[in-house]
Amino acid sequence: MRFSTHASSDKLSGFLETHPTSNPADDTPRGAFVHRRLGTRPGVSAAVSTGPAGGDGRRAHLPKPQTARPDPRPEKCFPLPAGRSITPSVPETPDKDKLGQLVLRGLPASEGVCRGRLFVLAPPRPLQIERRPITEADFPEEIRRLEEALIATRQQLLEVQRRVSEGVGAEDARIFDAQLLVLDDPFLHDEVLKHMQRDRVCIEYAFQDFTRRYLATLNAVEDKYLSERAVDLHDVAERVLHNLLGQEMPSDLSHLHEPCIVVAYDLTPSRTATLDRRYVLGFATEQGSLTSHTAILARSLRIPAVTGIEQAVARTRTGQFALLDGYEGLLIIEPTDQALFTYGQIERRQLVLRGRLEQLRDEPAITLDAHRITLSANIEGLAEIPDVQAQGAEGVGLFRTEYLFLNRPQPPDEEEQYAAYREVAERLAPAPVIIRTLDLGGDKLPQMGGDLEERNPFLGWRAIRICLQHPALFKTQLRAILRAAVHGNVKLMYPMISSLEELLQANALLAQCREELRAAGVPCGANLEIGAMVEIPSAAVIASSLARHVDFFSIGTNDLVQYTLAVDRLNPRIAQLFEPTHPAVIRLLKQTMDAAHAQGRWAGVCGEMAGEPVLAPLLVGLGADELSAAPARVPAVKFVIRRLKRTEAAELADFALSCERGREILNRCRDLVHRIAPSLFEPFEPDRAESDPA
Repeated sequence: MRFSTHASSDKLSGFLETHPTSNPADDTPRGAFVHRRLGTRPGVSAAVSTGPAGGDGRRAHLPKPQTARPDPRPEKCFPLPAGRSITPSVPETPDKDKLGQLVLRGLPASEGVCRGRLFVLAPPRPLQIERRPITEADFPEEIRRLEEALIATRQQLLEVQRRVSEGVGAEDARIFDAQLLVLDDPFLHDEVLKHMQRDRVCIEYAFQDFTRRYLATLNAVEDKYLSERAVDLHDVAERVLHNLLGQEMPSDLSHLHEPCIVVAYDLTPSRTATLDRRYVLGFATEQGSLTSHTAILARSLRIPAVTGIEQAVARTRTGQFALLDGYEGLLIIEPTDQALFTYGQIERRQLVLRGRLEQLRDEPAITLDAHRITLSANIEGLAEIPDVQAQGAEGVGLFRTEYLFLNRPQPPDEEEQYAAYREVAERLAPAPVIIRTLDLGGDKLPQMGGDLEERNPFLGWRAIRICLQHPALFKTQLRAILRAAVHGNVKLMYPMISSLEELLQANALLAQCREELRAAGVPCGANLEIGAMVEIPSAAVIASSLARHVDFFSIGTNDLVQYTLAVDRLNPRIAQLFEPTHPAVIRLLKQTMDAAHAQGRWAGVCGEMAGEPVLAPLLVGLGADELSAAPARVPAVKFVIRRLKRTEAAELADFALSCERGREILNRCRDLVHRIAPSLFEPFEPDRAESDPA
């Protein structure tokens, strides 16, 4: 990373449009907006995209201040009918004086309830940096210091990302891509250097002055979206400045030695990601929203959180006993006995429901009229294997392999990949494990794409397209999968197939790999099942042709919805347009499943629709043979399937296929699930006598 001492003056021409920070080809993000679109609460995380690349074709990653946009709050995305909810909700909030000494209201950022003593975190003191004058002769040394600080910051962020990937999951670790992109933004580098040269000031002063002014501009715009993205810039700027000064980042939570509820003005994404869950029961902040990266991480960490509480720090003090309600967005200071009793009842009923779901762990997902559905799990690495078993999934319907390729100068070799695939196969045998081949964009593989700049990476060089253009990379992974298939029930599927030619080319390379291994005397899977992901409308339309060359389809509904409706599923500005029950989507699902069955193949769904209990009957009725969801979502889906009749599912599917409005389809789905499994969605009502079917 080298900088010229002469910053160009034309860098403002593309002035800092935002850039996508998520992996658009990933078929099952934990998207909060999908839950809002369905009317559920976001119990798991979402990734937020920050829009298209800059207009000049260069990457520019600082958000551009613009006029205010509509508030993307969930109630404006897809309001629920009165009195209806897909996931549990707490009862009507009692009068505040019946709850506690003081009740502070904010936004319910991460569901759950906890109680304990408060730890109030004082706002960090801003760094005081002297305006030290320099001469032109000092420029090279100042530039060297900036380079070293940026390199150190990158290493720190990559370490945080690695820890999040191992502890939470690769999907959530990707939110730190936003900070890495900000760190690498040429506009940021150029403007800081221009400031240093023009005013002859030290590099740390120039860096702080520029980022402060830019943050002030972002925060002055009445746009929550831009304000949230400013948090990433602030987090990065603080790290760079501390590295420039040779100081450690403040770690005000490192000395906690007993469980508490943290109250803070704000928590940066990096600090939230590294919270010690043994001592942080939950947190409440003044800043943040439902779409902030901090809220996303809290949901993934399963820590109750409330954001957007006005003057939370000033109105609380360390040591106070409090109750945090992450369902309704309440921080109750010194709760009354009645409040403690009420929330105790809520927690008790949650435990009862959890116990009932746990009892189903070893039971099959079978309808009341004996129709069997395979219920699998989506995982992002070996660390999630215990979750697959604990939640009662019947194997893995989607094993994402991307974590092996991220944040490294060269892709993993055959032996490293083989070891990972073999381990998951052996640990879950005889249950099936479906391994998805590489599904990354060229921006995540610099050794492949070089300095590739793409205007629209959603439609760009990624996934199977990269693999077919780099057969050596692809064949290394294929050989590793073939070898691992000897040790378990391994299947393989290709992502982002859009044409028959792509599928045939991929199959030909697989056949070459099998012959090469046999010629070398290396054992490999002789009967490896091959599948294609259907996540592009063109694949759904030609599904009957594709089905003749695969053993199964796996439908990635998140991408299928976004490509069919031309809606970025992670963009809060258009979240209301992301409609999984849109009639066009329903018909493509049916067409794909029918095409598979006509050729004697099976069809599964591995997108987020498969993890929504309210949509399970619809997918069963359309003909899904398998549903694959995040491990934590498997029990609730199984609960619904075991109370469903296939005839009811078929009637629902017939209605959906003839209906012209997605909202009506969703309402019919809600009605059915609420009728057959009320205790799943109303755990706070008096206990019902409802036993699990045999």
